[in-house]
Formats: sequence, structure tokens, C-alpha cells
Amino acid sequence: MNDRNIFVVGLDELNRKRLNHLRGAEHYQFHGVIDPSEVYDTEIFPIEDMLSRAEAQLNEFHGPIDAIVGYMDFPVSTMLPLLCERFGTRSTSLESLLKCEHKYWSRRVQREVIGDYIPRFTAFDPFNPEALHAIGEEGLYFPFFVKPIKSSGSRLGFRIESPEDFEQAISRLCEDIGTISEPFNFVLDHAKLPDEVRAIDGGHCMAEEIIGGWQCTVEGYIFQGDVVPYGIVDSIRYPQVLSFFYYRYPSRLPDHIQEKMRELTRQVMSHIGYDNAAFNIEYFWDEVQDRIWLLEINTRIAQSHCDLFEKVDGISHQQITVDLALGQLPDMPYRQGAFKVAAKFFYRVFFVDATISRVPTEEEIEALEKAFPGAVIALQAEIGTRLSSLPEQDSYSFALAYVWMGADDDIALEENYARLAEQLHFEFDDIVG
Repeated sequence: MNDRNIFVVGLDELNRKRLNHLRGAEHYQFHGVIDPSEVYDTEIFPIEDMLSRAEAQLNEFHGPIDAIVGYMDFPVSTMLPLLCERFGTRSTSLESLLKCEHKYWSRRVQREVIGDYIPRFTAFDPFNPEALHAIGEEGLYFPFFVKPIKSSGSRLGFRIESPEDFEQAISRLCEDIGTISEPFNFVLDHAKLPDEVRAIDGGHCMAEEIIGGWQCTVEGYIFQGDVVPYGIVDSIRYPQVLSFFYYRYPSRLPDHIQEKMRELTRQVMSHIGYDNAAFNIEYFWDEVQDRIWLLEINTRIAQSHCDLFEKVDGISHQQITVDLALGQLPDMPYRQGAFKVAAKFFYRVFFVDATISRVPTEEEIEALEKAFPGAVIALQAEIGTRLSSLPEQDSYSFALAYVWMGADDDIALEENYARLAEQLHFEFDDIVG
């Protein structure tokens, strides 16, 4: 059997190792497209230039191009349909992808089939001085949430409690939204859009009714029209704030809630027409009202969950991305990993700002990873970094390290992380509390 050539946008060494563990990987050759530094930890997205360079690299390759894949959010997710179309490899259509990623279009499509499970919403122009009035005319009142039509991670999302909050959020949005709106509009120009969607371009924002509860992510894929939700990961937040504390797999939601989320997932993804690609959908379960809310749809696997599936099921769910891109039914194992439960923890500080004067040394990290079997620690900052300069942070805290761990039960998992976190030594200067 000849090796299959699989091109991975933003391939780094950590993920190369994971990919080499996939089933069938002995027959795959993985090639990087676009340097990972351009798509990780950056707030600059020159998508037109990146597409041009990716196309040039692929054209220079002397051999068959069997698949082009990625497992990251914008700009990688939106580049893939364009690259795949140009080189004749498998991908969902650009329009079906945008029905998920363009937040306004996505809500409109969701409303057509699962309207009882989404919040009230409206789009608005942040540069319109009457934006707050326009939102009120649509029946949205304080508190509500605002975010760009297209964002990356948790950037530029704000809970609005008052006119003052809205004014501050609008100031940030108007200052920073162009970093994503311009490249996203480049992608929109390549798609066939309904007139009511084309009028709401990447420079617009969404206002949505506040929803909440127990948050989770349904990971799924579609193969030849068959929607398969294959795992649910819980998203646990720090008390009283919006920042994530850890992701946990498998979910501890009641079985009937998990089954309803899978049912909703099949309904909405079939309606969208998304096909032959992976996705995940974030949901809330409001336990008090016993109500499920769909938060958003992402057109990729969650990279943060790769290690969780590897620890619990035996293989990173990158298996699904690769298999689908090769036109194969995904060969994903189930509960064949070394641990019964796994988590990705976010080691955070809640300063307004500060300068990092010390980070854990390589020797300290290595010792901790040996002391806690299965632990993987990835620092997200270095000495001299001003916290406010860190990319891809939410609006309320700074994640300085990611820690993946596995255990036999939830209690051991949380206790082990608490012990490890006590030994992650950071120091700071110029602290703004």
C-alpha cells in the first residue's frame, strides 16, 4: 500500500506526535502547511496571503495530495474548504461551513429547526451610535451578551449589564474587530450568501439573550450524510466568572440530557447540510429550568480535547479528521485508554495586568510530569511577558499554563491537579489588581 500524503495546516511537533499514533498512521505521511507560529497564539490573520502561500507549497509537491486537514479555529477552519476545492480533496462546502461560523447566519438556520433551544438574538453595527437603541427595539434588554459575528476563541465577548458596560465593550470592539472582520470578509466574498446574510458582514456584532447552566461540548462528525455524535466533554468554569477552569471527559450530565443533545445535534447538522467533516457544538443545560440551549457550532474537532480522548478512549480524535479527509468511515476506539476520566486544566491568574518575572523551569515541569502519571504541562507565557499582550485570552483572566491529566475518578483528578498547581511557580512584577 502506498503512503497517503496528508497536509496539515499549522502542523506543530506536539500534534505530529499525536498524529503518528493514529490507527493506520504507518501508511500516512504528514506534511505541514503554513508555519504553526502563524496560526497559534496570534491575533493577525492575513488569510489571503496564507492561502496564496499554501497553494504555492501544494503546487510544488511532487506526488499525490490525498488530504488537506486542520483542527483549529479561524483562520484555519475557513481556509480548508477553499484549499480543498482548489486541489480536489474532501471537505464540507464553504457555504455549509459558514452556516456554522457566521454567528448571525448560524442562528437564523438553527431557528428554522430547533428554535426552542436558542436564545433571542439580533445583529448590530458597533460603529452605529444608535446601536444600543437598535438592540432594545429587537426586544433585548439588560443583561445580554455581545460578541463579533466571527471571533477567535473567547476574544471580544462581553456580558453587558448597563449602558456603561455597553459603551466600554463597544470601544474595545471598534478598536479590535478589524483584525478578524477583514480576513473573514475575504472568505465571505468567495461564498454564495443570502442577501440578508451578506448585509451582515464581519464588521458586525451579535447581541444575545443571556443563557447559562452546565456547559458542555458535543463532539461529532458527518460521514456521507450520517450525523454521529461520539463524545460529550464538560466545560467547568471558575466560580462567579466566565473563565474556564477545566474540560472533563467523559461528561457527567444525566443520560437523558446527553441523549437530547445528541438528538438536537443530528437535527441541526442535517439541516445545515454539513458533510464529510468533523464539528463540535457547545450547549448549556439550565438545571433549574431543565432547559437546553445551543451556544455555538464549531467546524472542527476541539484541539483542547485531543489528549482527553487519547487518555480515555485510546486515540486522539484527530483520527476522525484524518479518516474523513481520506473518505473513510472514522475508526475511533471507545474506552480503550489508560484512564477512566481526563481533563484539561487552565492555570489562571485574575490580575488586571502584570509582568511575568518567573515561570516554572523545564526541570520543574519534567519533575511534575513524572510525579503525576499522564500529566502534560504546556506553558503559555515566558519571563518578561506583559499579561495584557498574551493572545487568545478571555476578558476576565489570563491562562498561563495548560495542564492535561488523567485519573480513575473525578475526586482523584481534582486533587491531583490541586497538588500540581501548588508547585507551578510563577512570579510577577508591576501587578495591577
